[in-house]
Amino acid sequence: MGTDIRVHQVYAGRVLQGAGARALVPDEIERLGAQRVLLVAAPSSAEGTQDLATALGERYAATFGRPAQHSPVEVTAEALAVAREVRADAIVAIGGGSAIGLSKALAIRTGMPQVAVPTTYAGSEVTPVLGETENGVKTTRRDPAFAPGTVVYDPELTLSMPRGLTLTSALNALAHAVEALWDTEASAATRAYAVEAADGILSALPVVLGRLSDVAARARLQEAAWLAGACLAQARMGLHHQLAHVLGGTFGLPHAELHALLLPHVMRFNLVAATDAAARLARVADGDPTHAVAALAAMHEGPTTLGALGLPRAALREVAERVAASPYPNPRPVTADAVEGLLLAAWRGELVR
Repeated sequence: MGTDIRVHQVYAGRVLQGAGARALVPDEIERLGAQRVLLVAAPSSAEGTQDLATALGERYAATFGRPAQHSPVEVTAEALAVAREVRADAIVAIGGGSAIGLSKALAIRTGMPQVAVPTTYAGSEVTPVLGETENGVKTTRRDPAFAPGTVVYDPELTLSMPRGLTLTSALNALAHAVEALWDTEASAATRAYAVEAADGILSALPVVLGRLSDVAARARLQEAAWLAGACLAQARMGLHHQLAHVLGGTFGLPHAELHALLLPHVMRFNLVAATDAAARLARVADGDPTHAVAALAAMHEGPTTLGALGLPRAALREVAERVAASPYPNPRPVTADAVEGLLLAAWRGELVR
């Protein structure tokens, strides 16, 4: 039997998509037969959370409103205590990757079903992946039980995203698609998702940045982020995600901004050795994809370099050695010297060849 066999598995059982879709969340809870719903909510989603609590009526049990980036285990313990106190039997997560990550962490510990209502473009809502942080170390696990059973995409919930988060969150999603394209074991379906996701993000993001209230463009961006998340669910993540996990987990750097500023540097490093991915991205970018992504990343009004983000220059070698010691699959060899050079370019904000 040949060894070149690919497996493609879809995780989210139901996806509800469209403006106003959030109104169907109570129906999903009724379909699950749940009676005591714990809302896991980002502080930025307070208004939508209150509306959802009202709509759930007697099925609403409590809200845990303090999720944290990189899913620290001590925060999960706090939320778990609340869930047990109110006898929750289902979770609805509303917010970005932090809220959805906490929901996954609770679900794996309790077996409760999840409904995810993303308000950013993180994409984690359609993945069986969870990264948890303990004692400054971020560990990533895959398990089908992590994936929410229902995902509700309502572009109206993204309208309150500020310009900066809109940009960095979308580039975070793009990173999932880009790494799927250079994964040699990705399936044809995953590559198709990745190309469509990249096309949607590169075409819709400039429109949204120019007019944040454009619901149609935000719907296109949200759809692209969904497909990019589906890539993350299937493909092996490479150097980009390894760097983001080490930097984020160890130094507490903001997740979306970190992905956004790293992406063009990792693309510059890898695409010379990933010719098929480079060709596919060049078609949707209508030119050099690294330049296209770098130009978008440079539009961020916040930090655009690792130095500005707060990473000490002295930490670059340590990070490079950690990444090189346990590299993910990657188109180019991952050595400590090569990674340090990439990190130095990202620390300075200078793309290198």
